[in-house]
Amino acid sequence: MSFWDHLEELRGTIFRSLLAICLFAVLGFIFKKPLFRLVFLPASDDFFIYRLLGWHFDLELINVELSAQFFVHLQAAFGAALILAFPYVVWELWRFIAPALYKGERRAVGTAFALSTGLFYLGVAVGYVLVLPACVQFFLNYSVSDMITNTITIGSYMSMFTSTVLMIGIAFEFPTVIWMLSRLGVLTREQLRKGRRYALVIVLVIAAVVTPADPLSMVIVAAPLYLLYEIAILLCSKSPANPESSGSAA
Repeated sequence: MSFWDHLEELRGTIFRSLLAICLFAVLGFIFKKPLFRLVFLPASDDFFIYRLLGWHFDLELINVELSAQFFVHLQAAFGAALILAFPYVVWELWRFIAPALYKGERRAVGTAFALSTGLFYLGVAVGYVLVLPACVQFFLNYSVSDMITNTITIGSYMSMFTSTVLMIGIAFEFPTVIWMLSRLGVLTREQLRKGRRYALVIVLVIAAVVTPADPLSMVIVAAPLYLLYEIAILLCSKSPANPESSGSAA
C-alpha cells in the first residue's frame, strides 16, 4: 500500500471509532436516568464502600448555571461512551497495525490489545469503587476554616468523576505497554528487574497525575500498578525475541 492508501485506511479507522463513540453517547442521552444513577452513586452516603469503611458525610450537589445540567449530561454521555466503546476502538487499532507486523509480533501485540481491554476496565472499576469515593471523602471533609461551608456544584463533581475514572483506566494500560515491549524484544526480564526502582518512581508519578493529592488515592492506584509490573516481569521473555522467526511479514 502507498502512503496515501495507509492514510485513507487510518482515516477509516478513526471515523469508525468516532462513530462508535457517538452511537454510545446517543444511548447515554436516551438512558439518562440509569446513567446518572451510576454517576451519582459515589456521591451518596449509602454507597457500599462508605458503609464498609464507616465513612459518613453530607453531600448536596447544586447547579448555579442555566446550561450546566445539559453540559453535564453531555460530559457523562461521552464519558460513558468512551468506556463502552473502548474494546471496539482497540480492535480497530489492531486491524490497522496488524498487516505491518510479523507473525510473531502479531501474536504478541494481539494478546497485548486483548489484555489492554481487561486492564482498562479493571482501572475504571478501581477508579469508580475506590479512588473516587476516597477523593470525595477527602475533599469534602478538608477545610481551611470553620467559616467556610463546602457547596459542591454538579459541574465540579462531574469533572472529578470523569477525570478520575477515565484517567485511572488509562493508567492501568502501563503494564500492557511493558509486556508488549518485552514480547517484541525491546525489553527483557533482566532489564525489567534492574529497572524496578525506576518503575516504582514512574508508577508513583502516574498515580500522582491521575489522582488528587491525597495519599490514600495515590496508594490505591500505585499498588495495583506496581503489582501488574511485577506480573509483567514474570510473563516476559528472558531474552529478546526474533520476530522473523515466527513467520514472514504480512
